[in-house]
Amino acid sequence: MILVTGGAGFIGTNFVLDWLEQSDEPIINLDILNYAGNLENLGILAADERHTFVRGDIGDSVLLNSILERHQPRAIINFAAESHVDRSIHGPEDFIQTNIVGTFRLLEAGRAYWNGLNEKAKQDFRFLHVSTDEVYGSLAKDEPAFNETHRYEPNSPYSASKAASDHLVRAYHHTYGLPVLTSNCSNNYGPYQFPEKLIPLIIVNALAGKPLPVYGDGQQIRDWLYVKDHCSALRRMLEAGIPGETYNIGGWNEKPNIDIVHTVCALLDALRPLTIGPYRSLIAFVTDRPGHDRRYAIDAGKIERELGWKPVETFETGIRKTVQWYLDNPAWIGNVQSGSYRTWIDKNYERRA
Repeated sequence: MILVTGGAGFIGTNFVLDWLEQSDEPIINLDILNYAGNLENLGILAADERHTFVRGDIGDSVLLNSILERHQPRAIINFAAESHVDRSIHGPEDFIQTNIVGTFRLLEAGRAYWNGLNEKAKQDFRFLHVSTDEVYGSLAKDEPAFNETHRYEPNSPYSASKAASDHLVRAYHHTYGLPVLTSNCSNNYGPYQFPEKLIPLIIVNALAGKPLPVYGDGQQIRDWLYVKDHCSALRRMLEAGIPGETYNIGGWNEKPNIDIVHTVCALLDALRPLTIGPYRSLIAFVTDRPGHDRRYAIDAGKIERELGWKPVETFETGIRKTVQWYLDNPAWIGNVQSGSYRTWIDKNYERRA
């Protein structure tokens, strides 16, 4: 059995669904179900005895200790995090509480549990911490991609909080011997992504005939990773990753944001054309967000060399699957676009026109 935290969010959902497609090993899924956590994502597992959902906070030490004592997992995979840069700018405290304090309490509970295991179980146990490439800061256009030894230079409250959590995880390995693994991944996209992030926001707005907001000049470059490829990398890390090691996970797909928007618009033109003309006519360049990093790029060579993993999807195949998923799931889109979502969108973009 494994314990997954944040398993009702975007990446966590995809990991849980993929895990149970690949394996009969049960999952305990702990999620607080904040705005981006959605049990509807896991509806297909409602009657599946391999999946046990617990609503709760990784900052709740009593709950964590109870779950670990009762279910005796062989691994903890920590997806639980506040992850939206824009939200961290408007309200950083939630990011400090979840990403730093929450990770600390999860580490403490994991360490106490691990210390009580027999020697064989201690050797087999893993604590896999899922992090981001944003901890490395921003790259100039001609600089080499981030590798695992790149200096941490976080530039937003979000990335700073994730950097702090990474340092805690590292410290718990070097100080206490806890067998940890850390992944730093590039921008994920795919099914079930909450429509505050670029790709689902563009899809959802386009289908509603609303403006497609693009920050600044749209030339911010990101490496794009299809979420199911990310899940397969994490499974491989659990199988063969060396405790204490960090692995960068990327898609080898560096693209400017404006190119992403154009690609999504072209796919929608082909799959669900507008009567009033092409979707790119809805593009609206808006004031850039504060401290917006110019470029991220992941060198995923280490995980390929040492663990034999590389992505299966190209950006072209992954983005087509993603757009089609949103076209096929209008009810999901409608359900996540609650009043609180609309309020947030208004708050974030009202001054950027």
